[in-house]
Amino acid sequence: MRTFIAVDLGGTNIRAAIVQEDGEILDVQKKKTEAHLGKEHVMQTMEDLIASLDGYQEAEGIGLGIPGPTDTVNGKIIISNNLPDLIGYPIADHIQNRFHKPTFMANDVKVAGLAEALLGEGRGKKNVYFMTISTGVAGAMILDGKVLSGFHGHGGEIGNAIIDPTRAPIAGLNPGAAESWVSGPAIVREGNQACGKQFEHAGQLFEAAATDPNAKKVVERFKDDLAVLLANVCFVCDPEMILIQGGVMKSSADFLDDVQERMRNLLFPGMRETVLASATIEEPGLVGAAMLAKSQMD
Repeated sequence: MRTFIAVDLGGTNIRAAIVQEDGEILDVQKKKTEAHLGKEHVMQTMEDLIASLDGYQEAEGIGLGIPGPTDTVNGKIIISNNLPDLIGYPIADHIQNRFHKPTFMANDVKVAGLAEALLGEGRGKKNVYFMTISTGVAGAMILDGKVLSGFHGHGGEIGNAIIDPTRAPIAGLNPGAAESWVSGPAIVREGNQACGKQFEHAGQLFEAAATDPNAKKVVERFKDDLAVLLANVCFVCDPEMILIQGGVMKSSADFLDDVQERMRNLLFPGMRETVLASATIEEPGLVGAAMLAKSQMD
């Protein structure tokens, strides 16, 4: 069976793995990123991890999953708070020249979406949209088994998409940006203000909504906001399925069915078959990075 090398580059750790084309992970190695030691150190760590993998010589290609906005055409990081020394550095070319294997790079959400579309709940679907709702909000469009990156590499991104232009801008994002209103921290912020409490995570607010009318009001607005956001995704992409992962999805039983119904009510009758579902792949970063290489080489 064909194998691919996957690299999950994070601000804290770097992981590398050998992954079969069916998604089975055969070997994983991990080291601290230590980004403060400079890009040469990070790149050397990445090289060492790949070279330590059992069977790396036989792997057909390499996929890199990188946090934050990336230039997928030139294989470079565009913006990164955790890896500032690597901004603009030709990471993909460096790895390809070192190992003489086709090397491809995309941001971590896009590779996770690819894993879900090809091997998870989206398997067999032609058109899948993947979304993460956690500390932030991000998305990726998977069409015909490939990531749709767009002209600048930002295709599918929705964190700064506007769901209500009448709301104030928060943290430098657009007025009424999705991340400002449907992310985990946003739900907690609105819940604390409405209820006069100190919720630690969104799940506590969803639980409180069963008995607290102020918490319920916040949750209902969250459902409406998410429905609007996903309806707009449907108008642009018309996906068969929208797969969602992230910390907020731990409470999906409290909102996902309602969001799907509200989303469908905003769509044309002929578009209302799109299904919302939870993502299920356990290692989407590594599996997706491998699938990135596979999808680009097939």
